[in-house]
Amino acid sequence: SHLWDLGESLCVDAHFTWEVKANDRAYHTQFKKRVAFCLTRKKYEDNAIKTAKYNVLTFLPLNLYEQFHRLANLYFLFVILLQTVPEISTLPWFTLLLPLSFLLLLRGLRDLIDDIVSTPAVRRAGNPRRGSVFSWKKWRDICVGDIVCLRKDSFVPADLLLLSSSEPSSLCYVETADIDGQGVIQTLLAVGVPGKVTCEEPNSRMHSFIGTLEWRGEKYSLDSEKILLRGCRIRNTETCYGLVIYAGLDSKIMKNCGKIKMKKTKLDRLMDRLVILIFVMLVITSLCLAFAAGFWAVKFHAEHSYLSALYVGTSPAEQAFFAFWGFMILLSIIIPMSMYITFEFIYMVNSYFIDWDLEMYYPAKDTPAKARSTSLNDQLGQIEYIFSDKTGTLTQNIMTFKKCCINGIIYDGGKPQGTLRSVNKNHFLIRSKSNFSSLVSDNDDPVTREFLRLLALCHTVMVEEKDSQLVYQAASPDEEALVTAARNLGYVFLSRTQDTITLSELGTERTYSMLAMLDFNSVRKRMSIVVRDPEGKIRLYTKGADVVILERLREDGPTRAFTQLALDSFAEETLRTLCLASKEVKEEDYAEWSKKHHEASVLLQDRAEELDKVYEEIEQDLQLLGATAIEDKLQDGVPETIQLLKKGNIKVWVLTGDKQDAAGGRQLSGGGLCRPGHQLPGRDLLQGHPQAESPGSAAGEEAPERHHAGHRGRSQRRGDAGCPVQRLRPGPVLLPATPAARARPLVLPAHLQVPPLLLLQDLCRHDGADLTVAPPPCSAP
Repeated sequence: SHLWDLGESLCVDAHFTWEVKANDRAYHTQFKKRVAFCLTRKKYEDNAIKTAKYNVLTFLPLNLYEQFHRLANLYFLFVILLQTVPEISTLPWFTLLLPLSFLLLLRGLRDLIDDIVSTPAVRRAGNPRRGSVFSWKKWRDICVGDIVCLRKDSFVPADLLLLSSSEPSSLCYVETADIDGQGVIQTLLAVGVPGKVTCEEPNSRMHSFIGTLEWRGEKYSLDSEKILLRGCRIRNTETCYGLVIYAGLDSKIMKNCGKIKMKKTKLDRLMDRLVILIFVMLVITSLCLAFAAGFWAVKFHAEHSYLSALYVGTSPAEQAFFAFWGFMILLSIIIPMSMYITFEFIYMVNSYFIDWDLEMYYPAKDTPAKARSTSLNDQLGQIEYIFSDKTGTLTQNIMTFKKCCINGIIYDGGKPQGTLRSVNKNHFLIRSKSNFSSLVSDNDDPVTREFLRLLALCHTVMVEEKDSQLVYQAASPDEEALVTAARNLGYVFLSRTQDTITLSELGTERTYSMLAMLDFNSVRKRMSIVVRDPEGKIRLYTKGADVVILERLREDGPTRAFTQLALDSFAEETLRTLCLASKEVKEEDYAEWSKKHHEASVLLQDRAEELDKVYEEIEQDLQLLGATAIEDKLQDGVPETIQLLKKGNIKVWVLTGDKQDAAGGRQLSGGGLCRPGHQLPGRDLLQGHPQAESPGSAAGEEAPERHHAGHRGRSQRRGDAGCPVQRLRPGPVLLPATPAARARPLVLPAHLQVPPLLLLQDLCRHDGADLTVAPPPCSAP
């Protein structure tokens, strides 16, 4: 057992050997790491990076190496070498070398332009300096362990541990648009002291960081919420200070860049295959002509013996050999060099046509199109599939709180319409709905109060006051929409510190002590907060996906059934849904749980897994409060754009985490899209979940009406003649775009776990049938 414990400790130390001391460069320079054999270099990189593909020394050899990977250039070089042999040469060798050199020069200039044009996108931050309180330094002069001062709107030069800031409670706001493309502003918490940091080795995990901070004999947990990543931009924070953890090539954004690989377009690979085919044909033709020349020489010598003195020392075989190479040279123009030179000019000019295209100009922001590659036109023509996510790419990423369900009552912004009422075990009727104004008058209901209080408490939104108005800054538009909705309904989020959250509940100011924040991630699909209210009671508030909240409820009552039906109704309207729940935590239970939580938070090995286990313990026996529905509209022109892509025979796949009904959506079904009902709901599809249903009822049928019927709820999902829509289960899935006899099975293993996918048009022909499985009998259950 002692050996096992020792092995585990060595394994932990092997992964967490990155130690950083503040303002101690001598400490970091003493460490070396082995590169190859006995060669070593500094373990801690400096902050200088090179993103260009070429430099002055490597441009010529590297570019020639890449160009001669094109078989056509090798073919032309082979012909020039043949021309250097006087016995078979037809032209001076330099007459072919000049056009080949011009071709190589033209392509080399294209590659150099592409490298120069693409480099500013990475070096856009220029050379910001270290803060004015300290000595001014360029980015490349910063080292691991330095303490850096950053001002508002400046870029982060390296991966930093946030120490403090000018904001209350040392919070810091950063924009991550240059990293993940999202224009949202995230909030980071400072640690306060520059002690010794022990953390994981440099890696490419952008949203993960595990480490500990040692200060005066105590250890404190460090995670990604305390790290400023290189490339982020400081927003809404006048001044902040950070300790450099990873610099230069060790920073997370550079670890994600990977090595520059030589890429070939589909057309380049096709041209290489054609060159091989033409060369083989050339060799075969030259061999045939050489054999014919040899036979002709034998016949000529026999018939004209008086000329034998002219052929002394030359046999017919030698004549055939030289004739073979002569024919190779004469027929080499079968691959014209001028065609490749013309191609290079066309690529370069077409890239400027993209820049000049008025149809691609965006007047709202005065932004024209910019081709950063001279071969972009060629590459765009090879696209067959487009894979995209939905939120923020196809949608506006502007969330609007539309509806909610509390105690089975659906509230929205319109006129009263109806609520769900149970008639018997399997049927529900519509009775009445209420608008949001009813929520204010229903504040005597404790469930309604808890619902609105949860919206105002359970989030990571930050607030600041501008011109006597509260302005919310959220990392997620969903959270901002929920907090704004709570404010409009009388529960105003006023301020927060590292330990407290202050609300105004219908005009009464109340401060809650924040005891723990249980973060959201893609595995948990929920977030929670543990607070102590002004009365001294400890409460847990949780919000998340219905699949994880409903299974953690204290009991199954009518409220759960009402809420489930409301969720289905919201999903049919393509709204983003969340479930809300809470519970009261006993003092002794929280004391025991808090101890486990602290022990798990300072672990270096398997911290995330241990924290999830601790979170799971407290997130049980919840009381359901209700559900919310948020709208995220499509951007202008998305249906028309996808329709144009369809006409270009380009297939579009959209990756989304929405519910199955919301993923298809009436928004995407508009605009004449091709059958947006094709859904591969991932885990449900592979495990034969009863909710995983195909949009059609039989292979080989066109059923546009049933695609819309597929989003009307479970009780209405039926095909023609009352036949139930088929269930998708693990096994062969057919794509019957051609007759069924020619369809090929696509085997989906049952153990695979994939996220929900929505296919916006057929994988095969435009007139193909729906994605179905082999149809079972209509009487099948």
